[in-house]
Amino acid sequence: MVIGRRKKPPVMAQELPHIVVEVNVEPIELYKILKIENLVEGGGEAKIRIADGEVMLNGLIETRKRKKVYHGDEVEYQGQLMKVHFTGKE
Repeated sequence: MVIGRRKKPPVMAQELPHIVVEVNVEPIELYKILKIENLVEGGGEAKIRIADGEVMLNGLIETRKRKKVYHGDEVEYQGQLMKVHFTGKE
């Protein structure tokens, strides 16, 4: 009598839809990403949201407001995934 399977099939990770945030300065501070995308009213609110642990950087909760963000980093806030892309142009 078989009740269950011993091996589970591999779970395929689905990539969430994301927004590409193009920046011309590298590194850029984390709170500025939220400001660029107009997800907060201003820098003060962005810093509060980050300090409260509402923002994730590369899959981990980040509470440092001035944490440096580089090309290829992923920022998540309120279910919105953003990938940072350094353009190098001013």
